[in-house]
Amino acid sequence: MFKPADSCDVIQIDLARVRNLRAALVGADTVTGLADTFRALGDPTRVRILDVLSHGELCVCDLAAVLSLSQSAVSHQLRLLRSLRLVRARREGRMVFYALDDLHVVDLLKQGLKHVGEAPARPSARRPAMRSRSAR
Repeated sequence: MFKPADSCDVIQIDLARVRNLRAALVGADTVTGLADTFRALGDPTRVRILDVLSHGELCVCDLAAVLSLSQSAVSHQLRLLRSLRLVRARREGRMVFYALDDLHVVDLLKQGLKHVGEAPARPSARRPAMRSRSAR
């Protein structure tokens, strides 16, 4: 019988630990919100917009010029970023200026950039690679 390498040899569930961990898990609405935030950060155009706004607030015209995009494309992305509370708008007369919503967004960007800029871990420092089924 085929048995995956990552399965338990003995089935023994620590019910108290499972109960405690389930109680400590993040709620479904929070998980969905976080997944939506990461999904938004998964788009290069939106990351570029957030990067530009990390230097200060701008109107759509200036954002479009900096990013070499149409105002319509920038507005479309800003609408999504606003709905996720990553960006906020401030009206001044007929102009609307956009900025990052708060310092948490800056922290997310900095942490992501730090992670991307790190050198890959040495092979001995990583977990062993999973073997494919055909290699077993």
